[in-house]
Amino acid sequence: MNRILVTGATGNVGSQVAAQLAAEGIGVRALTRRPQPAGALNGAEVATGDLARPESLEAALAEIDTVFLIWPFLTTEGAPAVLEAIGRQARRVVYLSSSGVREDADRQSDPINQLHADMEALIEGSGLEWAVLRSNTIASNTLGWAAQIRDTGVVRGPDIAPTAVVHERDVAAVAVRVLADPRQVAVKHILTGPEVVSRAEQVRAIGEAIGRPLRFEEVPVEVARERMLADGRPPALVEALLASAAKRSRSDLVTGTVEEITGKPARSFRIWADDHADAFR
Repeated sequence: MNRILVTGATGNVGSQVAAQLAAEGIGVRALTRRPQPAGALNGAEVATGDLARPESLEAALAEIDTVFLIWPFLTTEGAPAVLEAIGRQARRVVYLSSSGVREDADRQSDPINQLHADMEALIEGSGLEWAVLRSNTIASNTLGWAAQIRDTGVVRGPDIAPTAVVHERDVAAVAVRVLADPRQVAVKHILTGPEVVSRAEQVRAIGEAIGRPLRFEEVPVEVARERMLADGRPPALVEALLASAAKRSRSDLVTGTVEEITGKPARSFRIWADDHADAFR
């Protein structure tokens, strides 16, 4: 029986993956850095471990066949040791990557895409069986706007070129199908939402969901940097996000991968906004 370890199991995507696997009766173990009470993760077995300490993963990996890997760091330092630990017990990794990764590029356009490209290369060279999910921007990233929306009704930040933002439940649903199918090896799936949307359009959709007029206001990079640092985000993450915002070009890429793999069409951003309206009220 295929037993699956889900990393990032308390995050927006990982929690959905663990919950959906458990709901289908698939053996799933959720990796967390801190102990969780029984039943805290929607029926998934919970194991404590930290990707920053590969030696802590041994018990979590016991009797595991497949690992869903979300890499939470800004460098690949430590990744070889984690992949080695995985390889001692599991045979396959499904990695959550970025749709911005370009196969034909010697260097990627920004630090975040470069990180994902480097992780993909390490995984492909690890000796493990692998599958990669290259996701477009995940809609749940906009939850970071909640405080601004509640306080002012205005989202201020650097503008980012429009892309086909994807619902985290759709990313998770694809992940579940790929994780559960041992034939999904040496494949790279590109996941998008059904339509290209700008930041202003996303803010407008959230406003419609909560019944309140909202607007997006672009601000200079320096202003955005000051606010992000004041919010407590790590400086290295702030710089990576700002570099990504500055260098990302508009993408009109819309794929049918979500529907092809799950049998259901990808959810729109408006559906996402309706699903999460309470977070912005």
